[in-house]
Amino acid sequence: MTDTPHFPLSAVVGADDLKLALCLAAIDPKIGGVLIEGPRGMAKSTLARGLADLLASGQFVTLPLGATEERLVGTLDLDAALAEGRAQFSPGVLAKADGGVLYVDEVNLLPDHLVDLLLDVAASGTNLIERDGISHRHPARFVLIGTMNPEEGELRPQLLDRFGFNVALSGQTLPAERGQIIRRRLDFDSDPAAFCAQWAEQQAALRERCTQARARLDSIALDDQTLAQISQRCFAAGVDGLRADLVWLRGARAHAAWRGAVAIAEEDIEAVAEFALRHRRQEHSSPASMPDQGQAPQPSDNSPGQGQWGDMPAPALPMGARREVPAWPKKP
Repeated sequence: MTDTPHFPLSAVVGADDLKLALCLAAIDPKIGGVLIEGPRGMAKSTLARGLADLLASGQFVTLPLGATEERLVGTLDLDAALAEGRAQFSPGVLAKADGGVLYVDEVNLLPDHLVDLLLDVAASGTNLIERDGISHRHPARFVLIGTMNPEEGELRPQLLDRFGFNVALSGQTLPAERGQIIRRRLDFDSDPAAFCAQWAEQQAALRERCTQARARLDSIALDDQTLAQISQRCFAAGVDGLRADLVWLRGARAHAAWRGAVAIAEEDIEAVAEFALRHRRQEHSSPASMPDQGQAPQPSDNSPGQGQWGDMPAPALPMGARREVPAWPKKP
């Protein structure tokens, strides 16, 4: 973390879906974080840093790609152990991120056990360490933002499902927007303080909107009618488990709070539908793609008179869901 000003989220051009998903995750961190898919150079880290300014602490912590489990959760303070002979906890990245944003670039390249641990803490809001002769518990409530390029490797489905929202960025930006993006970036780089001052009013309004939404969140009921509609649509989408239902319901409530409403409406359900379903939706094979059970296998005529004893055609089996992945280029 540094004292350098962050590029204001309100000054970001385009990426409206991602900005909405980030704000909703900041309003209700129990949504479970946001996984951003997209090519390099799409301002993913800029958006995540801008989100930190909307939170109470404003902390932005990055998890290094080569981080160890000890670096992530914390471990025994060796200096205290050797110098004073006592067991003392040394905080890790999770403790530093409490109250802010934890950003994980290329999360799909992290070891699976670290991703699993990271998602456990993000969901519970508490980090429990019992190792090296110490037992320590501390709060770790943060907004988890992960990025990945699926062309460089996918997350296992079990880990993918545990991210609350999933947003994909397109690598194609219209020329008018590209010019506007570059101009604002150049202005920020030349004088960050002056640029932030220019956008201070819009940023303050965005921060206040998030603050008010968080304040009214608990007053909005998670009603049975909304839950029934969401559950029916999750069933129709063929999602595994129940996490999609819960995330979608929480997201719809956060969106209602974002609008300043007192109850969840149809527009709130629709606004977060793709965020909750994109990485969970299943596409089952149609009956037409299955083999005809009444059709006898055709004999092989490779060797006349010999036959192929035990040679059976491979049955066609339904495959699992395959997400549509844009052809983003790999990093050099």
